[in-house]
Amino acid sequence: MNLFKKTYWIIYPILIVVFMFIFDQLYTMDNFLLKGSICAVLAFIISPRKRLILTEAGKKKQITWVFLKDPIVLEQ
Repeated sequence: MNLFKKTYWIIYPILIVVFMFIFDQLYTMDNFLLKGSICAVLAFIISPRKRLILTEAGKKKQITWVFLKDPIVLEQ
């Protein structure tokens, strides 16, 4: 979990590249902008979300993701 806490922000670009490779295998398209935008939208939907929550101790960052059961709380 500590590795995920430090590198959660890099998941979004990795997902774009993975979706590009998958999209190339399934459907060949010459328009790079259209292919890139479709992959970026899919990666944005699946990528982890970060939000600020207000607790009695103060503000904390919370990371939620589709593939995680419980949210991860980062100290601010």
